[in-house]
Amino acid sequence: MSMRQASASPVQTAQADAGPPVRIARARLDALAAKFYPVFNEGNVLGAFSAERHGARYDVELRAFTTRSRLPQTGEPVEVSGLLAVPAGREGPVPVVSWQHGTILSFDQVPSNLTKLAAEHYELRDSVDSLETLFNIQRLAGNGYAIIAADYLGKGAYRNGRAEAYAVKDVTVQVCLDVLQAGVRELEQSGRRQSALFLNGWSQGALNTQWIKQDLQRRGIAVAATAAQSPFNDLPNTFHYWSSPQSFARSTAASYPPPPAWIVPCLIVLLGSYRRYYGLADLFETAIRPQYRAFAEKYWSDYSLDPQAANTIPPVADFLIEGLFERYTHDTNSRLLRRLAANSTTFWDYDSPIRFYYGLGDEALTPRLVSMALASGGRDMAGVPVKGASHRATFLASLYGDGANLNGQSNVLDWFNSRL
Repeated sequence: MSMRQASASPVQTAQADAGPPVRIARARLDALAAKFYPVFNEGNVLGAFSAERHGARYDVELRAFTTRSRLPQTGEPVEVSGLLAVPAGREGPVPVVSWQHGTILSFDQVPSNLTKLAAEHYELRDSVDSLETLFNIQRLAGNGYAIIAADYLGKGAYRNGRAEAYAVKDVTVQVCLDVLQAGVRELEQSGRRQSALFLNGWSQGALNTQWIKQDLQRRGIAVAATAAQSPFNDLPNTFHYWSSPQSFARSTAASYPPPPAWIVPCLIVLLGSYRRYYGLADLFETAIRPQYRAFAEKYWSDYSLDPQAANTIPPVADFLIEGLFERYTHDTNSRLLRRLAANSTTFWDYDSPIRFYYGLGDEALTPRLVSMALASGGRDMAGVPVKGASHRATFLASLYGDGANLNGQSNVLDWFNSRL
C-alpha cells in the first residue's frame, strides 16, 4: 500500500498548492545550525557543533504548500499548510521523513515559515521561527532525506481563526496524513520518487508521531523506522505529573527539575483543545480554579503573554481544582480523563523499529512516564536514555549525539541510514 492510500477519509486530499522553491546552500544551513545549537544544548550535554562531523552534504530546496483536509467529527473541509524540504542534487529515489514538530505557544511559529529564508538577510529567531524544524532540515534533508512537515490545524497562514487541536488524536492524524500525502505528490511532481518512509517527532510531535505510526500500521503501510524524542504517551499521568510532580516522588527528588512555568500555557491549550473538539463545553469552569479562569480564557483566545501577564502566570501546582486526579469532581472532568486515556499510546505492539529518545533531566517528562511504553512496545521498541538532558537537549542529542551521549546507541540520522 502506498502513501497515496493513507488518507483517513475518502475525499481527495493529495493535491497540493505549492509556492516557489527556496534553495538554501549547505554552508548557510550549517551556519544556522551552529548559531542555534547552543540554545538547545542546555547544560552542555553535547560537544560543540562541528561542520566536519555534523555538516550537510546537500543544498536543500524548501517549498511551502497547502492542501485540503476534513475534520473527522463533522466532515468540515479545512485548508492546511505544510513544508516540503528536498535535498538538491540527490540522484535516484529519495527517502521521506514525516516530521512532527513540538508544542509552539503561538499561531505562526511553524515549519512552512522557514521559506522566509528566501530573503538572504532574514534572521531566524528562537521565539518566532521553528528552530527544531531547521535542525531536522540541516541534519536530515541536508544529508539526503526529503522532509514533509505539517503546520497542524489552527497554525500557520491558513489558521483562519480556528482553534488548534492539541493532543486531539483523530484531527491530528487526519491533518498530518493529508499533508504527508500531498507532500509526497508534490515531491513526485518535482521529478522525484519516494523510497522508504520514516517518521520523526519531538514532544507533542512525538505523541503525534506515535499516532501516525499506529494508524499506518493498521492500514498496512510500511514505515522503515520511527523516532520519537521526549515521547509523551501516557496522557492522564502526564497531565497529573504536570500539575502535581510530587505525586511522582521517586523521579522528582531534589536533583530532578520541576515542571517549568510554560507548562501552565500548555495546560490551557490542552483544555481549550479538548473543550473545542470533544464537546466539553464547561471544561474551564469544572477543571480550573475560579481565580485563574479569566487568565485561561484570555490566553486561549490570543496566546499572548505580555511582560505584565507573564509575571502573573498561575503556579502550576495551584492551577487545577483540588482532587481532579484523586476522586470524582465533575462529569466533565471524568470525561476529560477518559478521553486522555483513550488517546494514549502506551500499549501498542509495533511492527517496525521504533526508538524513544528520552532525557534523564527532562523538565517536562519524567522517565517514569516513558518506561511502560518501552516495556510493552514489543521487540521492535527500544529506549535511548540521554544522561542529564533537558527537554531541548534531548531533542538535540537525538540528531547530533553519539554513543557517548546516547547510551552507546546511534543518533537518528545514522539509525535511519542503517535502515535504508
